Amino acid sequence: MPVNTVTSLLIILAVAATTFATRAVPFLIFPKGKTIPKTIEYLGKVLTPAVIGMLVIYCLKDTNITTAPHGVPEALAVLAVIVLHVWKRNNLLSIGAGTVFYMFLVQAVF
Repeated sequence: MPVNTVTSLLIILAVAATTFATRAVPFLIFPKGKTIPKTIEYLGKVLTPAVIGMLVIYCLKDTNITTAPHGVPEALAVLAVIVLHVWKRNNLLSIGAGTVFYMFLVQAVF
């Protein structure tokens, strides 16, 4: 096999092993029937909204509201994500549809 193929396969193997390990380690640390510490339960409840909040801030940090289109595509996409999420309660649908809607707005409308 060429070197590039070997390198690519090693990278894929490393990524797959790392992904599997991050999924499996919690089950090894906290086996079924063992009580989960309160700190871990707390982190499980607050980390997802915190990460989503940080992603929203990161995505909107370079929005320029002083020049055209004044952040209108971003505001419409955020509104679409909020409405979809309140309506369907599905993160994947909300974020995916909001992203597609935003890309449509910046490519075809603004």
